[in-house]
Amino acid sequence: MKRTFLFLAAAVFLASNLTWAADDKLVYPQPPKSAQSDDYFGTKVADPYRDLENLDSEPTKKWVEAENKLTFDYLEKIPERKQIKEKLTALWNYEKFTIPFREGGRYFFSKNTGLQNQNVFFTGSTLPGDSKVLIDPNTLSADGTVALQGISVTDDGKLVAYGLAVAGSDWEEWKVRDVETGKDLSDDIQWVKFSSASWKKDGSGFFYSRYDTPASAEQLKQANYFHKLYYHKLGTGQSEDQLVYERKDHKDWNFNGDVTEDGRFLIINVSQGTDPKNRIFYKDLQKTDAPVIELLNKQDAAYNFLGCDGTTFWFKTDLSAPKGRIVAIDITRPNEITTVVPEAPDTLEDVEVVGDRFIASYLKDAYSAVRLFGLAGKPEGEIKLPGLGTVKGFKGKRKDTETYYSYVSFIEPTTIYRYDLKRGQSTVLFRPKVDFKSDDFTTEQVFYPSKDGTKVPMFLTYRKGLDKNGVNPTLLYGYGGFNVSITPSFSPSVATWLQMGGVYAVAILRGGGEYGEQWHLAGTKLQKQNVFDDFIAAGEWLIANKFTSTPKLAISGRSNGGLLVGAVENQRPDLWGATLPGVGVMDMLRFQKFTIGWAWKSDYGSSENKDEFEAIYKYSPLHNVKPGTKYPPTFIVTADHDDRVFPGHSFKYTAAMQAAQAGSAPILVRIETRAGHGAGKPTSKIIEETTDQWSFLVKSLGMKLPF
Repeated sequence: MKRTFLFLAAAVFLASNLTWAADDKLVYPQPPKSAQSDDYFGTKVADPYRDLENLDSEPTKKWVEAENKLTFDYLEKIPERKQIKEKLTALWNYEKFTIPFREGGRYFFSKNTGLQNQNVFFTGSTLPGDSKVLIDPNTLSADGTVALQGISVTDDGKLVAYGLAVAGSDWEEWKVRDVETGKDLSDDIQWVKFSSASWKKDGSGFFYSRYDTPASAEQLKQANYFHKLYYHKLGTGQSEDQLVYERKDHKDWNFNGDVTEDGRFLIINVSQGTDPKNRIFYKDLQKTDAPVIELLNKQDAAYNFLGCDGTTFWFKTDLSAPKGRIVAIDITRPNEITTVVPEAPDTLEDVEVVGDRFIASYLKDAYSAVRLFGLAGKPEGEIKLPGLGTVKGFKGKRKDTETYYSYVSFIEPTTIYRYDLKRGQSTVLFRPKVDFKSDDFTTEQVFYPSKDGTKVPMFLTYRKGLDKNGVNPTLLYGYGGFNVSITPSFSPSVATWLQMGGVYAVAILRGGGEYGEQWHLAGTKLQKQNVFDDFIAAGEWLIANKFTSTPKLAISGRSNGGLLVGAVENQRPDLWGATLPGVGVMDMLRFQKFTIGWAWKSDYGSSENKDEFEAIYKYSPLHNVKPGTKYPPTFIVTADHDDRVFPGHSFKYTAAMQAAQAGSAPILVRIETRAGHGAGKPTSKIIEETTDQWSFLVKSLGMKLPF
């Protein structure tokens, strides 16, 4: 009875939602169209907008140009847009620091003065103390689209290898800089992707992974296979780099090499797509021509190498422990796995070996708790945290007596702490000064039932004293995939939304890693519908508990979260007042054909398998758009340089939605130029995109700004 009432109430509210006027009727650009059709196990599936996958064709370029003109003409008519940008810019303009680390007596960290497009990398002998700029990506391009994506410093602190990415691409170019002089050496490494760099302890060179050079015209589209692990000797050309490991028999294996703290071993993490289950191989660097040893080769669990003591290797693993434990393996007896820290009721998220102890970060209902253990596994207390927040950091060496970490919540920006391992005390190293009164807002955690009765947590952040009258503009965010844990974080974008009078809700959906591997698997492949059910139930709960109502309820998600938004908009168009699908995986039948898309099969399955095709086809956003449906206002965002989720996904979805729309609500797409999936996006572009999203919501939800 209660569920039926919700639907009826939503329908009544939706019928009265007249926030977009008749004179806003839009004429959508006509995309290139064909009679393309594919056969999947006897099911004929039309793909009329296939030509939009050809990004460089003239018809596609003209369509993109026309769509952007339509979108920006629409946005320019929203009077609040200027105010929103001013408020967002002012709130963004505060000093930000990353967690420092130490090598060779020097400290290294990144800093942003406020509105710089990219963080600047610094080094200094003391903290906070005087420091000097080591790498400033802002000087490398006029528009701020060159980003620093990777850093590796030698043990003596004299050299830093660093990776640069252009226009949001996943492709990186690595260089080496002398820390003392600030000058680059001659070393230049191209076509690196999904790789860190790890130096030999003598600083003579580093290990990294790359793909073969792609055809220039296919850099944004070509599937990435046959990752290879190399060693680069300092001062030599890339053509001379030593191939350390490859597997021609496994084109979908990816490699990442990491030198152990004692310098003896190269640990090779072998991953297969985005599957959290991995393999661990190693190579003894002290022996000439030592072979690569396959230590853990069953891919039966996730293994995260923590460190070693001689021939004893420590791992965080979910083997026979879905929420994680710490184990030890003596490589002279590789079949014996010994538990050091057993599985706990909370999810073991991360572990660092510092000061001869394990610093273990747990997730307790999706917020952080930090516990200490001796190397034999004996509990040694906790690190007290301020509240419902997220902790990161604790990097360091076995014998260090200090380490650094960050703490953040939905209403408190990232604060950097120093932790004294001898005294067991935390002290504030850096607390930002933000034009946001945290004390005016509150965060609570609630639990609601999903369709099958599963208890799902949700964080709610809003201004204190909120009147639960059913008309509060509310933004519901979700992700639900790839074992990714969604935990509290501070964002100037969200802070601006809160100052605009909005409620911010974050649903902790199945498919994530918040409750361990079982929670993750419950939202994958044939069970992916659980994720959508969890999200829909969150929206229904917010309405039933009078936080909001359909005309005031917006949803947002990016990447896998963009897929989420597209799927639930199709399944429940009556429930939402507006939707913001970002850089989403919208064509679930062809995602594996582009760039790194094949790697997502571990979560999604594939249209190449009959049972998985049948499951995917039922929710694929592109294929479940129904002509003649009254869809809510929809604001799609993508980028022309997104080489992770190919922009053709959003292009085709936009064309289908615009053709199907039977109501007067706008279906718009914003196509960013010289930007990618999100990593490394300049501050200026983030502010502009968020301004446009919030402006769209102000109009669509009928909001009145309090400023």
